[in-house]
Amino acid sequence: MKKKTINSEMPIGTLVRVKDFLPSPAELAIPGESKKITISLKKSSIEFFKHQAQRHHTKYQRMIRELVDRYAMAYSKG
Repeated sequence: MKKKTINSEMPIGTLVRVKDFLPSPAELAIPGESKKITISLKKSSIEFFKHQAQRHHTKYQRMIRELVDRYAMAYSKG
């Protein structure tokens, strides 16, 4: 009898599509009030935002801040 292999990274149960609430990089280039913090991010993530910021003529930190703000707004409504 063959032993069934279970992939722990595969979903279990019925899959449900969730609404994509994250903004596009172009939508992240808007100014606003802020407070300084220190955060460590993966190098690949920082390079992605630097590239997108250059394409949209803005600052990458501003884009990251807007992404975090929108994520927080999406979950604080509930």
